[in-house]
Amino acid sequence: MAVLPDPCRWDLPDPAEAAPGEDVVAIGADLEVSTVFEAYCRGMFPMHMQTGDLAWWSPDPRGVLPLDGLRVTRSLRQSMKSFTFSVDRDFVGVMRECADERRDSGWITDEFIDTYTALHRMGWAHSVEVWRGGDLVGGLYGIEIGGLFAGESMFHRATDASKAALVVLVDLLGAGGGDRVLDVQWRTEHLASMGAVEIPRTEYLARLSGALPLAACLAAGTNG
Repeated sequence: MAVLPDPCRWDLPDPAEAAPGEDVVAIGADLEVSTVFEAYCRGMFPMHMQTGDLAWWSPDPRGVLPLDGLRVTRSLRQSMKSFTFSVDRDFVGVMRECADERRDSGWITDEFIDTYTALHRMGWAHSVEVWRGGDLVGGLYGIEIGGLFAGESMFHRATDASKAALVVLVDLLGAGGGDRVLDVQWRTEHLASMGAVEIPRTEYLARLSGALPLAACLAAGTNG
């Protein structure tokens, strides 16, 4: 069973009160486990701005991937036969691959890795790993609170490996039933090709409220 963090010591804002179209709803606070956990429950996530300031984001519109809207091509299904998959087998390894300085992921600092690793140990942060032989060739990680899975980042070192990780994640979440939310933050071209859509922040927050009371799916994990 996941361990609840201590109460957040900050009075975090309500994203519903933010101006429409504004993605950043607050600046400051810290990356303590209790702060980050409370932020996700409120519909926000942390990321530094180009100025270096820690910001709390609640994009409007918000990118989500409907579990029943996932698009899987025939070639992707074929590629998946060459991989094996696991959950939470190498959480830190996935985060460090996502933070590789050769990628446009400079926001994943050591402090982020420390905080999300702590959340992982408490049962709130999870990873999906993609393996070829004994090599980690793809994966993703994110925060799962009830029926919310907030995807943070993904990587691949083999063609289709990150997409394969997303397929596995959707299958796991779909098996849990209920109106779950797979949050992808922003609808990129890559995610749109797999079915991601944009919804207004107000709709996202309403869906989040309904999803949080659901039972989580990934805590049990899977291997093979």
